[in-house]
Amino acid sequence: MCHVGERAAEDGAKRREEGAWASRAGVGEDARAGTRRDNFSAQGRSNAERREAGARFESHALVFLQRQRLVLVARNVYCRAGEIDLVMRDRDGTLVFVEVRARTRHGYGGAAASVGWHKQQRILRAARYYLAMRSHAREALPAACRFDVVTFEGGRLTWLRDAFREDGR
Repeated sequence: MCHVGERAAEDGAKRREEGAWASRAGVGEDARAGTRRDNFSAQGRSNAERREAGARFESHALVFLQRQRLVLVARNVYCRAGEIDLVMRDRDGTLVFVEVRARTRHGYGGAAASVGWHKQQRILRAARYYLAMRSHAREALPAACRFDVVTFEGGRLTWLRDAFREDGR
């Protein structure tokens, strides 16, 4: 079942699983002390710091999109299939699913390139779930939907309207 609080439970399970892996792999106390010996260490920040930074970028994107006269419908829609950062309604009634991405370095193609085919599929599945739940609640479904991406690179915001479509175009 999908809901907003699912991420906290998944994070806790993931931490427990990582701890079990660390002890099996012989990483032991070094991993918990922050001096990891493996090749898979996170670089720099903790998950909490990353989530906090992500929330700040989402807030900046939200303010920007509201200035463009989009109206917030929902924020951080989670389900097993994926996540939608922002759900907004455009002036013409189009429901807009927004993915927010930020990168500090330009490696690996940058923030826009990080929304590849797999990420798009996760967003599409989450959007289908969101629409199905609205339909189940007997809410009116929008005539049209759109998938936008807001990127932040080097402090610069870029809004990619209609960044991808369900049919792959």
